[in-house]
Amino acid sequence: MPGGALPMGRIPVSDVRPLVDGGTRPAKSVVGEEFDVRAKVFREGHDAVNATAVLTDPDGGQHYFAMQCDNPGTSEWSTTVVADAQGWWTYRVEGWSDPYATWVHDAGIKIAAGVDEELMCAEGVLVLERFADAVRGQGADASEIDKGAHALRDTSRPAAHRFGAATSPEIQGLAAIMPLREFVSPSPEYALLVERERALYGAWYEIFPRSEGCHVDPETGLWVSGTFRSASLRLPAIAEMGFDVIYLTPIHPIGTTARKGRNNSLAAVPGDPGSPYAIGSPDGGHDAIHPDLGTFEDFDFFVAEAARNGLEVALDIALQASPDHPWVQTHPSLFTTRADGTIAYAENPPKKYQDIYPLNFDNDPAEAYAEVRRVIQVWLDHGVRIFRVDNPHTKPVGFWQWLIADVALEHPDTIWLSEAFTKPAMMHQLAKAGFQQSYTYYAWRNEKWELEEYGRELAGDGAAYMRPSFWPTTHDILTPYMQYGGPTAWKLRAALAATMVPTYGIYAGYELMEHVARPGAEEQIDNEKYEYKDRQWYLYEPGGPLESRSLAWYLKRLNDIRGWHPALRWMRNLRFHAADDEFVMVFSKSRIVDRATGERDTVIVIANLDPHATRETWVHLDLEALGMATWSSFDAHDHITNQTWQWRQDNFVRLGPDSEPVHVISVRSH
Repeated sequence: MPGGALPMGRIPVSDVRPLVDGGTRPAKSVVGEEFDVRAKVFREGHDAVNATAVLTDPDGGQHYFAMQCDNPGTSEWSTTVVADAQGWWTYRVEGWSDPYATWVHDAGIKIAAGVDEELMCAEGVLVLERFADAVRGQGADASEIDKGAHALRDTSRPAAHRFGAATSPEIQGLAAIMPLREFVSPSPEYALLVERERALYGAWYEIFPRSEGCHVDPETGLWVSGTFRSASLRLPAIAEMGFDVIYLTPIHPIGTTARKGRNNSLAAVPGDPGSPYAIGSPDGGHDAIHPDLGTFEDFDFFVAEAARNGLEVALDIALQASPDHPWVQTHPSLFTTRADGTIAYAENPPKKYQDIYPLNFDNDPAEAYAEVRRVIQVWLDHGVRIFRVDNPHTKPVGFWQWLIADVALEHPDTIWLSEAFTKPAMMHQLAKAGFQQSYTYYAWRNEKWELEEYGRELAGDGAAYMRPSFWPTTHDILTPYMQYGGPTAWKLRAALAATMVPTYGIYAGYELMEHVARPGAEEQIDNEKYEYKDRQWYLYEPGGPLESRSLAWYLKRLNDIRGWHPALRWMRNLRFHAADDEFVMVFSKSRIVDRATGERDTVIVIANLDPHATRETWVHLDLEALGMATWSSFDAHDHITNQTWQWRQDNFVRLGPDSEPVHVISVRSH
């Protein structure tokens, strides 16, 4: 075609969705996740047109999904599809002429009007004969179609009766599942990457391994670091709360040059452990373990203990180096040398980070790519299949695309979480480059309107390639909302994170509501990044003297709810409903769990976003979006309070600090 244009099919197909960057990047789903395929399909004239979505699995098998016309005026078609195996798939939309539907339409009109009755019956015989041959060609029984053709030939019967026999429910059913298709016109094939469910769904718990089991030596008065062995003792409690992933901040040797002290002070004192993000010392770099934490044997023990408790290990990858990193001597091309001969340290003017050298991927890309790939392989060989990447937006996107794809060749189950609190364009591009999950702006979205707007964005077109991870706080983030909102805010933000999106995470100490900020900063005072933190968990355990001050029970309940409800494992099914109060947000997630019976799992969340006041209001549910008629009633069981009410389309709620800030409702239809 001139100019490289693709030829149009006999039945035009356009505007296929989902489509990522015009089809140059793959769309994504996970095994068993349903999503919609849409397209515009039309033809000239008045003959019937139809459409099918076709998924091709990694072994070449084709899976057909009949499409429905949502809007004849705009030629919009859609269907819900699902891929049942991990790997690289493709999808396309086929437009086709439907001779049987065309005849049914034309003959129905003419025979009812007494026009060309015999001619329409004769033409119907020809169509049904072709239809029967096509059905038999697929190895199916076409006897019902033969009966219809025989009836059309019987001139002794009225034409209307003959037409009825040729459009029987049995024949119409066959037309729905194995139609007579002519002039089949496929769209281009588009890539679909189907990954394991953990790429979409999971509950993360972050720890600094050195803090788990740390203590002050009573004789010396100095801190003694926790180890992998002592940290492993914390795993049963984390698993008991229902978390799926144990995320470790960097575990490598830490430099001493320009080491930061407590609260990010410029001068460290003896005993200050330094930031684990200032990676590298004479003890090694990114491929080594800090000697205080133990050995590789100890790390392997930790990974095995995590697995025994049903947890996967996620490792923090921070591609930066302290001035003491071996790379400074062995791979100087990884760094930027300034005009005065010094190596450039990290800066965010006017801030300076003299304890960290950023990597330069442009001096010698081949060497940089190979060295990082070598490091990643070390941890793959020790059982790590999830990586949380620190500040990936400060490295070339093309590098991440190459690295993630290269690792996937041998380890396709590997998951990468992007910690890119940056401009939307970069955040989205990293997801398109291969990151399975992305940190989000959730921590700073507090108002009803902005949470709804953000939720719709995340559940919309972007869900085809970017999967959000909600974190109410991190070791670097403590927003004013969390500083001053009290226990109500900590419950509320955890509940929203756990139910709005399939993947969420909390940072150790969340259950203790550690809310005091360093003056002038949105981060905790006595930040664990720069010191040991012995939280004395035993005091907060069941039966402990401080048990009532812990939200561990609440986090467990949220994770239990997530486990009970398959609807919460998906993102694209997020729907918002109305409430009269501007501080009360209502959303739902619904999912058909049994196609044969139509059984549906539905969760409704109602949240008072004002942590300081109890609010009473009416909420208005879109019952049709929940698969119910507008006049339906149902039992609304609140998993938080264990109460049950009979609800309808409009319901009164009261939420706030004097009770609970959030209802998490399980819908039990009558």
